[in-house]
Amino acid sequence: MTVGFVFPGQGAQTVGMGKSLIENYPLARQTFIEADEALGFSLTKLCLEGPEEELRLTYHAQPALLTAGVAAWRVFQSQSSIRPVAVAGHSLGEYTALVAANMLPFADAVKLVYHRGQLMNEAVPAGQGAMSAVMGLEEEELAAICAEASNGSDVVELANLNCPGQIVISGTQKAVSNASELAKQHKARRVIPLVVSGPFHSSLMRPAAAAFDSLLQEAPFRDGDVPVIANVDAEPYQTPDAARKALSRQLYSPVRFVDDIHTMVNLGVQTFVEFGVGSVLSGLIKKIDKNVRTLRVEDEPSLHETLQALTE
Repeated sequence: MTVGFVFPGQGAQTVGMGKSLIENYPLARQTFIEADEALGFSLTKLCLEGPEEELRLTYHAQPALLTAGVAAWRVFQSQSSIRPVAVAGHSLGEYTALVAANMLPFADAVKLVYHRGQLMNEAVPAGQGAMSAVMGLEEEELAAICAEASNGSDVVELANLNCPGQIVISGTQKAVSNASELAKQHKARRVIPLVVSGPFHSSLMRPAAAAFDSLLQEAPFRDGDVPVIANVDAEPYQTPDAARKALSRQLYSPVRFVDDIHTMVNLGVQTFVEFGVGSVLSGLIKKIDKNVRTLRVEDEPSLHETLQALTE
């Protein structure tokens, strides 16, 4: 059986995340404790009790999702001998994938994404950036709309290519608003403004990337056990140098999740297992390729279901 592992990104966080695994598996509880020690505050308490508005902050949501994903993956690994042929994540999830590929120690990854979240939060003044999900338009048409809606320092760009007919745009408030209106005129099925603290995966994040590069250089990356599929170009990588380049570019480039899944399928993946919170990626993957199987590990029931499904 050829299996690939995937890890979700920001937006999946919810109060109570990790609770089932923490209560039932010491390995999950220990993973959250490791994160608490790395950060110097109780991420565990924030995940389990909230408040929601604190957990939603970029620099809290990112380490929280990473920790929940690693906890689920570690518990699964302790119960199964199945190993993936490749791993990938959606935005922040690429860091969880790096931990799963043994390319970055968990404690270092937690600290790195905490600082990543801070830099992303500070890159553009509050209220000046925006993101919206556009349903029902193709990439080329929406890219042309973004170009038309951009004017000087007001820019809007493709940010997340999630699945056919679902693309997120990102940029300044004014340009995103203009592009949203144009998209509706071009018969977009829906345009949904996203609740985010900045224009992620757009060129407005370049200042954050410049500051982040020094942290990437200091992080103790190592050669991976399995390929990680890069968000920026859907190419597999396994070396520290490639990881640093991919993660720097990822901050201001589109997340090419559709291409990531195609790459994994081309590598032979027939079953995708999503680790962490929710099942957003599983839903996207089924829209990208209806012939693959999706499973998930979020809590004790889904862990047992996935372990059972993988033995059939």
